[in-house]
Amino acid sequence: MNDLEFLVFVSTILFGLGLYGLSTKRDAIRLLMSVELMLNAANLNFIAFAHYLTHELLSGQLFVMFIIALAAAEAGIGIAIFLALYRAYKGPEIDLVSRIRETE
Repeated sequence: MNDLEFLVFVSTILFGLGLYGLSTKRDAIRLLMSVELMLNAANLNFIAFAHYLTHELLSGQLFVMFIIALAAAEAGIGIAIFLALYRAYKGPEIDLVSRIRETE
């Protein structure tokens, strides 16, 4: 197994773990961590393919920088929303969002 195959394999495992966490967990912090894991798997793929396919171009690295900035914004907004939910309902579960819809 060469390096590219190994990196794609590791990226697939990371993405699968993130997808599993996103589909099974109801805790808000775990959902955020699962999304971050999936984004990091995509970053690993971008860097691996950019290194092995185009050595001179920095397109893979530019995509990774954009994804890192997007993930930081997503984490900041997500944590703010989850803190507001925690203060209102004393719990980090996502199922509490349905209570907001019922009260309005």
